Amino acid sequence: MSIKKGDKVPAATFMTMGADGPEPVDTDSLFNGKRVALFAVPGAFTPTCSAKHLPGFKEQAENFKAKGIDTIACTSVNDVFVMGAWAKDQGVTDEMMMLADGNGDFAKAIGLELDGSGFGMGGRSQRYAMVVDNGTVENIFVEQGGEFKVSSADYVLENL
Repeated sequence: MSIKKGDKVPAATFMTMGADGPEPVDTDSLFNGKRVALFAVPGAFTPTCSAKHLPGFKEQAENFKAKGIDTIACTSVNDVFVMGAWAKDQGVTDEMMMLADGNGDFAKAIGLELDGSGFGMGGRSQRYAMVVDNGTVENIFVEQGGEFKVSSADYVLENL
């Protein structure tokens, strides 16, 4: 069963690329006491993710802050080195966190894993966005297969 509005976010650990290399980020430190816009993409460097999804959140970062979002975070079932390289490629600095869910543990824990084996991609995350307030899902927007509508930065902003 997929995570839904009103649910607590399960405990998990992501990896992010720090100044001195990979660093763990647990869900408690990410969500507790903060309002977070978390969006997930099926894969770093993939067409929709690189051309639309991540750039939308990057461009709208100040508007998210103005609406009470403390942190914007992007997650994908990719390793921390890929996420670090993608951040560099996309010009991401401190406007958002890039969180590697390398084994897909978070995607599985929230029931939003995706089997990309048919495309040679293995286990991935579905495309979604969620707003989490102090560890509780305030709202969640899960895309239907192959779509990019409800998880876009513009749509999430309209629904804050």
